[in-house]
Amino acid sequence: MPKAVWLLVIGMVINVTGSSFLWPLNTIYIHGELGKSLSVAGVVLMLNAGATVVGNLLGGTLFDRLGGYRTILLGAFINVTAMTGMTFWNGWPHYVFFLTIVGFGSGMIFPAVYALVGAVWPEGGRRAFNAIYIAQNAGVALGSALGGFVASFSFAYIFGANLMMFTAFFLIAVFGYRSMKKVQGSQTSVLAESGAVKSRSKLNALFILCAAYMICWVGYVQWQSTIATYTQELNISLKQYSLLWTINGALIVFGQPLINYLVRIFKDNMKKQIITGICIFAVSFAVTAFAGDFKGFLAAMLILTVGEMLVWPAVPTVANQLSPKGREGFYQGVVNSTATAGRMFGPVLGGMLVDLYGMSVLFFVLIALLAISVSLTVVYDRPLKGKEEVPAVSASSL
Repeated sequence: MPKAVWLLVIGMVINVTGSSFLWPLNTIYIHGELGKSLSVAGVVLMLNAGATVVGNLLGGTLFDRLGGYRTILLGAFINVTAMTGMTFWNGWPHYVFFLTIVGFGSGMIFPAVYALVGAVWPEGGRRAFNAIYIAQNAGVALGSALGGFVASFSFAYIFGANLMMFTAFFLIAVFGYRSMKKVQGSQTSVLAESGAVKSRSKLNALFILCAAYMICWVGYVQWQSTIATYTQELNISLKQYSLLWTINGALIVFGQPLINYLVRIFKDNMKKQIITGICIFAVSFAVTAFAGDFKGFLAAMLILTVGEMLVWPAVPTVANQLSPKGREGFYQGVVNSTATAGRMFGPVLGGMLVDLYGMSVLFFVLIALLAISVSLTVVYDRPLKGKEEVPAVSASSL
């Protein structure tokens, strides 16, 4: 890879490592340290996710107008400023304010990095974006492992460690990305897309599939909210809980040969691949419902990760195949928006269910929702029947 891509990869690892010190432990901190209910914790996470959406839209727009270098610097500076405040004022409600600002700053960084890596290495194609994706998961694995270890001594150290990583990323961006100062592109957002939709059948198919995708995210995000606090009630240490996310990230990084093998089995049938992945999600929640110790949660996380590796890359791939020429940004924007909607409302729904009815009801509801997700995936391409069939997607595109 070109030097510029390596710098973006290294920066992404450091930035996500810093974020991963905190995000797996947010609900535990809000519920356990600040004494708030799971419903309140869900609302806080929703504010963070909502700010990330705004940051994403702004980051894409600023990439066009200011370039990736200045956009990344601005987002990184916002994160450093917010984490400095959180390090000194992490009580209630200051924590909510600073966490929301961090979501906004991080939201600006990610679309700018993805657009920048595509602009500096256009001939890299899928490899350029895959490098950033793997860097993210390497950061998740490293940050989660270190975060649980640091939090076992004191949560106060978490904020300082996060601040150090954000500061390191800011310095890398200042000095390492300077050579990319003039690089700009044609990054678009959903708000920037206009004009009549020429293929209503394809758009309807996308909406149906994305509804199923959103439901999957509602379930997945429970591992960062309600299930996180549930592990604490079962006396699973913060080190062990963080280790689960370390294993998740490591499996995604090193499990690519397994996924390539599974993709070949499906023989380009994206529908079967997504349905299989959703069913694996359901199995993981069934295992979690009966888990009483670390080994049970470890088994559930391993199963969940396999499902994630099948579903997460497949949905954007189908969206890309469905999108008419010149509308790729709009279609991918719909996919990203529905995923964020699941991350926004999932913690609120989960927190309310647990507060009112308990964990067992939550797991039952999640499995029922995933059954609906399977049903939607089965029928998503029916608007195309007799009109336009979904193009075949090669295994290499994943």
